[in-house]
Parts: sequence; C-alpha cells; structure tokens
Amino acid sequence: MNQSEIRELLKGVSIFSQMDETVLSSLASLVVTKEYPKESLVFSQDDPGDAMFVIARGRVKVVLYGENGREVVLSVFRVGDFFGEMALLDNLPRSANVVTLEPSTLLVLQRDTFRRYLEQHPAASFSVMAELCRRLRKADEIISNLSLLDVYGRVARLLRELAQSDGEEIEGGGIRIRKRPTQQDIAGMINTSRETVSRALSEFQRRGLLVLEGKTIILRPQFYRESGG
Repeated sequence: MNQSEIRELLKGVSIFSQMDETVLSSLASLVVTKEYPKESLVFSQDDPGDAMFVIARGRVKVVLYGENGREVVLSVFRVGDFFGEMALLDNLPRSANVVTLEPSTLLVLQRDTFRRYLEQHPAASFSVMAELCRRLRKADEIISNLSLLDVYGRVARLLRELAQSDGEEIEGGGIRIRKRPTQQDIAGMINTSRETVSRALSEFQRRGLLVLEGKTIILRPQFYRESGG
C-alpha cells in the first residue's frame, strides 16, 4: 500500500478520525505494512504487547484455546477495525491469540508511536475508551447469551449480528451475509460443537428460514419473525 492509501484507511478508523491531514500523513509514514496468509498467527496469548494493528484487507479472529484444544472465538475483526491496543495501554502481555481468517494486510503501529499520538491528541483517548467500553459491553452480552439462550437461540442471534455487520439486502426480501464463518468458527463464537451448529443450520434451512448459498447465507424475512429478531 502507498502512503495515500494508508492515510485514507486511517482516516476511517474511529480513533484517528479527528486528525488533520498533516498529522494523518505523518502517522501514515510511520506505519509498517505486513502481509499474512490465511490461518496465520498474528500474535499469541502472553506475547509482549509492542504494537497495535489496523486491518487494511481481510479478517482476523480473536481466540482462546482450552486445555483440550477447544477454540473459543471472542471477536472477528474486519477492514477498518483495530486491535492489540489494550496491551499498549496497560503494559501487560497479550490476553488472547489473533489468527487470520483469510489473506490479510495489517497496518502495524508501534507502542511508542501510538503513545505519542495519544499524548499529542488527548481527544483520541476518549475514542479509545469508548471502543474499549463497547467491547466490554459486547463481552457482557456474549456471557448473557451463553447463560440464557439455548444453542439454536445463540446461532440465530449470531446470524442476526453478522447480517447487521456484514449483510446486504437482496431483491425479494431477506439479507445476504456475504462472508459466512465456518461452522467451526460459529461453534467457537457460541461455545458449542461444530456438529450442533450443523444441525441448527440444517433445521433453519429445512424450515425455510435461511438458504446456504456458496460462501454466503441468505436470511429470509421469516427468519427474523420466527427466531426472535
């Protein structure tokens, strides 16, 4: 990526959106661009937190692994999202693993550069805190879902969230989720098995609530009526 493309991408990131063009250009010149193949480890839990990342291309997942190797997906980040900032603020090791879901281009901003930016632009600190609060609320919602919803309810809720964040309306009604996660990723997001997710999706499809089409999912209008959305 050239400096102009990096500057435009940073402009769309919430914590950098208040920067003027001069400061934005200066920051863009300090960013390092890294390419990662699909299923690459960006960093591991307990690694030193020496940089934050902005996604320029692709998607990544934030995961924890249990003693038996079971994967729990905490978040999925897309183009324009940032991650890894928490370790830069509290000086503690990474709290989770980050793995690419597809070939990805990441912008890397080192600790000292990020901290200087916050010192020079105090308003950005509020944007960082707002994002951390949003993610904390999301974590609380996930915990609540795991406690109160059955597996089918958790699958349905996740599909509604994916439709909201990465969906497009289609002719004749309904919403297409453009990049559906694998069944294993869905299982990790809602703390169940891949086989259970497969049964839930098959049941929703049998009832005419959704259509599995290639790498996409189409949610029919009745999906929202019958799944509580």
